[in-house]
Amino acid sequence: MTAGDDELRAALESANLPTLLLVLERFTGDPRWLADPYRPSRTKGLDDNDDGGFPPEVRDRIRKAAFTVLTEWRDGRRALPEPPPDSAITGLLSVSLGETVPPEYGPGMAAEAGFHPRPEVRWTAGRPAAADRMHVLVVGAGPSGVATAATLRELGIPHTVVERGGDVGGVWAQNDYPGAGVDTPTHLYSYSFLPRPGWTRYYAKQPEILGYFRHAADELGIRPTVRFHTTVTDAEWDEAAARWDVTLRGPDGTTDRMRVTAVISCVGVLTEPSVPDLPGADTFAGPLFHSSRWDHALDLTGRRVAVIGTGATSQQIVPAIADAAGRVLVFQRTPQWVAPNPNYRREVPEGARLLLEQVPYYGAFYRIRLVWQFQDKLLATLHRDPGWEHPERSVNAANDRHRAFFTRHLEAELGDRTDLRDKVLPDYPPYGKRILMDNGWFRTLLRDDVELVTDAVTGFDAHHVHTADGGRHEADVVVLATGFRTSAMLASMRVRGRSGATLRDHWGDDDARAHLGTTVPDFPNLFLVGGPNTFLGHGGSTIHVTECSVAYIAQLLVRMVEDGIAALEVREDVTAAYNAEIDAAHEGLVWTHPGTTNWFRNRAGRVVALSPFRGVDFWARTRTPDLADFHLTPAEPDPAAG
Repeated sequence: MTAGDDELRAALESANLPTLLLVLERFTGDPRWLADPYRPSRTKGLDDNDDGGFPPEVRDRIRKAAFTVLTEWRDGRRALPEPPPDSAITGLLSVSLGETVPPEYGPGMAAEAGFHPRPEVRWTAGRPAAADRMHVLVVGAGPSGVATAATLRELGIPHTVVERGGDVGGVWAQNDYPGAGVDTPTHLYSYSFLPRPGWTRYYAKQPEILGYFRHAADELGIRPTVRFHTTVTDAEWDEAAARWDVTLRGPDGTTDRMRVTAVISCVGVLTEPSVPDLPGADTFAGPLFHSSRWDHALDLTGRRVAVIGTGATSQQIVPAIADAAGRVLVFQRTPQWVAPNPNYRREVPEGARLLLEQVPYYGAFYRIRLVWQFQDKLLATLHRDPGWEHPERSVNAANDRHRAFFTRHLEAELGDRTDLRDKVLPDYPPYGKRILMDNGWFRTLLRDDVELVTDAVTGFDAHHVHTADGGRHEADVVVLATGFRTSAMLASMRVRGRSGATLRDHWGDDDARAHLGTTVPDFPNLFLVGGPNTFLGHGGSTIHVTECSVAYIAQLLVRMVEDGIAALEVREDVTAAYNAEIDAAHEGLVWTHPGTTNWFRNRAGRVVALSPFRGVDFWARTRTPDLADFHLTPAEPDPAAG
């Protein structure tokens, strides 16, 4: 630690005290820091509970004790303690959060905190020479592609990454519209093996997030393995050779072929824009574009901007452009539930950043507190109660309390504007669609130069947006904040499996299925990161799911090399049983509640995108692959080995 005494004292004024108490306990080994009067109050909602609910005199004692301990360590008069054992972590968190965190979370929390890497992802007895004969193609250099390549590089598995864009970053390079940012706490939205303690905002905006992933690619040595401006057009399994033949299109439009042992798709679900087929779009005289194709040369000053949609993207764009635009028209198809979040627009104080960067274990404990608050805790409240008396408005008693809480926030923000209240108050249960963080949304709708239109958009002419009531709304610019084709997974490439059938033949246009979201019958040595039923609808970080999937896939590759396996293909019965479990679980959750629509489901109503499981369950399922789930093809003996 480099902070001087005065700097440290000032920083401790910004400390999250429930986190700081865990640091104190670790350094001192004294259990009194986790007992009255130092037990924090329960951390509620989306708040960090920075003061722990303590009276001022207790806060002062905690800060003074922390100052003494940390300066002793800084000055070499106190040793750095070992991290807590896995078995102790949930007990520590339970005190810090003021509620019980089940013991089963201990090992996964330890990995999230970076106390130790996942021990399973390694060679049994050093890297074998047979690894040289493997070559893996990673498709996509977004967050999951970078994590995948980092793991392959660490294992020494030869690989190539192809990326259709000109740099790493994936969804964060593609979606750079005004106001773009995360709705997951930033200190959770980073790799467990490469945390970034210096985030400037609790919920970072796109430039800072993209900067993190670009830095990660450099820090982890990924960039030299990436072929940019390159797409996969076709991949075909060669059964005799047990290899994938992949056709790549380069930046100049020419194609070449690559033969690889395995293909790992990291293309994600938020890649292909969903553009509504509305008459007259080609006749509109001004700029008309999807939010993920933002025209940054366009000056919105004084112009009438029509934003189609009120989902997460729109609720970030509209507050960001309202000051510049002359008028903003927001076209709403469905109202959205919006959650108040005191941290959403808040910058991380300089003192808090110092603690996160320089104080041992502070950032790790802060991160795993967020894991519990934002990842699994909510899921129990989203189960449909068949005996619930008010299914028209909620799915159970807890969900009804969510509804009341969100409604009070909405009404407090809108005041006496009952006309707006009636337009924006949803009539479906909370979390039936993706919950949104309040980014000043309601206050923006109150502006005189912002208008909410609730009639359906039916088309365009040169200067107007047409609506179902016969309305013609003048506009100079149209932004389609209409989301993505999330059910059309891997639609950008043709993948032909062992039988000769393609993924589209198996999945149709919108019914992707996989085992653990990672492997598909009839497609040996094809792995998916961010595959079907892995997105988190109940909260949490997609980075966590990514790391689980990457670790699972990496272990399968290790087994292939060490056990002399040329190809492995997940069994049809295993995949069918897993998807039956997925579907049955979803039938009891809010996303399939009658009357709700969302992008999580396909046209038949099946939930394709979301996982119905807790993060800890997915972590446990992907911890160690079971080769009995696969058909295995032995590798031919290596003549050089004889």
